Amino acid sequence: MKRHLWVVGLVGTVLAGCGQAPMGSVGPGAQRSAAGAVGAVRAPSSLAGERATLAPTGALRVGVYRGSPTSLLVDSAGQRTGVSYELGQLLGQRLQVPVQVVEYSRVAEVIDGLKANQVDFTVTNASAARAQIVDFSKPLINLELGYLVPAKSRVQAVADVDGSGIRVGVTEGSSSQGVLGRQFKNARVVPVPSLKVAADMLQSGQLDAFATNKAILNELADTVPGARILDGRWGLEHMAIAIPKGREGSLPQLDTFAQQLQMDGTLAAVIRRAGLRGTAAP
Repeated sequence: MKRHLWVVGLVGTVLAGCGQAPMGSVGPGAQRSAAGAVGAVRAPSSLAGERATLAPTGALRVGVYRGSPTSLLVDSAGQRTGVSYELGQLLGQRLQVPVQVVEYSRVAEVIDGLKANQVDFTVTNASAARAQIVDFSKPLINLELGYLVPAKSRVQAVADVDGSGIRVGVTEGSSSQGVLGRQFKNARVVPVPSLKVAADMLQSGQLDAFATNKAILNELADTVPGARILDGRWGLEHMAIAIPKGREGSLPQLDTFAQQLQMDGTLAAVIRRAGLRGTAAP
C-alpha cells in the first residue's frame, strides 16, 4: 500500500488573524461560506472539543485517492479538485487546524487508513459494510452506479451484463466488488488495483465492462477511446463524510457542517469544480 502525505497549509482566518485563508484549490465563494460554517459565536471550549475529536494530532488528515471527482483529481497544471479534497480543506478551516492530505492508490486503502486512525476524514460511499468499520455523517450526494463498456464489447445493455463469460472489472476492495459478487449468477467479477489498470484492460479487451459509480465512469470514459456508459443503473451510492470509529460524538457537528455546505451552495460549487457527473436526486 502506497501512501503520499502532503500538507496543504494552515487554514482559517482566525489563526492568521489577518483575513487570509490559504485554501489550495478551494474557490473564494467556498472560503466565505465555510467561514460562515465555522460559526462566529461558537464557544472556544466547543471548538477545542471538536478539534480534539476530529483532528487529535493537531492537523486534519484527509484521505484521498486519484482518479475520482468524489476524492481527488489533478489536472495537467497541478490544480487539485475533488469532493474529499475540498471538503477536507473546508473542515480544516472550520476547526482552524492545518490540513494534511494523505494520498492512497484506491478507496479501499483510504478506508483502511480510517480504520487504523492514520487519517481523520474522507467522503465515500456509506455502504452497510463500511459502516461496520467507520462512522458516517448523513448523506451528502447520491450517485448512480453503472457500467462502462469498450467500443467492441459484447455487452450492449445492462441486461446483457450478467452473461456467461462476461468479465466485469471493479476496483479491488470496492463496494461494487462485494455487491456484484453476490448478485451475478453468470458474469465474473475481476478486481483491478487501480483505475489506470482498468482503462488499460478495457482497451486491450481483457474486460467486457467496468462497474462503479457514474462519476468515476465518466472520468474513465475520457481515457478509453470509443467507450460508453450504458443507459440505466444497477444501484445508487450515498456519499457521506466518513470518520474513524470512536469519534461518533462529533457526528452532530459534522451533520451541521454538511447541511450548511448544502444550503449555502458551497457543495454545489465543489461538485461543479470537480466535474462530478452521474449525480441523482435524493
